[in-house]
Amino acid sequence: MQRQFTATVYIIKDDKALLLMHPKFHKWLPPGGHLEENETPHECALREVLEETGLKIGFYQDEYFQVSHKNACSIPRPFLCLLEEIPAWNQTPVHQHIDFVFVGYPIKEGLDKEFSYRWFSKEEILKLKEEEIFPDVKQIISEIFNLNSFLIKV
Repeated sequence: MQRQFTATVYIIKDDKALLLMHPKFHKWLPPGGHLEENETPHECALREVLEETGLKIGFYQDEYFQVSHKNACSIPRPFLCLLEEIPAWNQTPVHQHIDFVFVGYPIKEGLDKEFSYRWFSKEEILKLKEEEIFPDVKQIISEIFNLNSFLIKV
């Protein structure tokens, strides 16, 4: 089965999470997309958020150890990595995404009005039905809100 690398960002602001109405799945999802050639996961995450929302973001981290040398340096680490089953659609067969999941916050206001988006509280997300949101998205957002006080802005 074909596997593709992707990056996703859960953007948190004022105890709310930003979700977009996905045009293919017709469900609320965080922004994200496929890594381009020679792109790191966090570069992809920044690019996809800017393209899909118009927002510039920073990342939350729960990592306390950083490396900075000529031959190796730390880059933003994903909050979570997932292996996702993607159904067939149009000419694209069933495949998997290896998804680097980040948690971010806006550093520049001004959402792009081109996209269908909404800020959701944890309570609003938990009330959404399975036809409106994938169960893993609900679980991840719930966990992010539970850990919010432990995450560090970088």
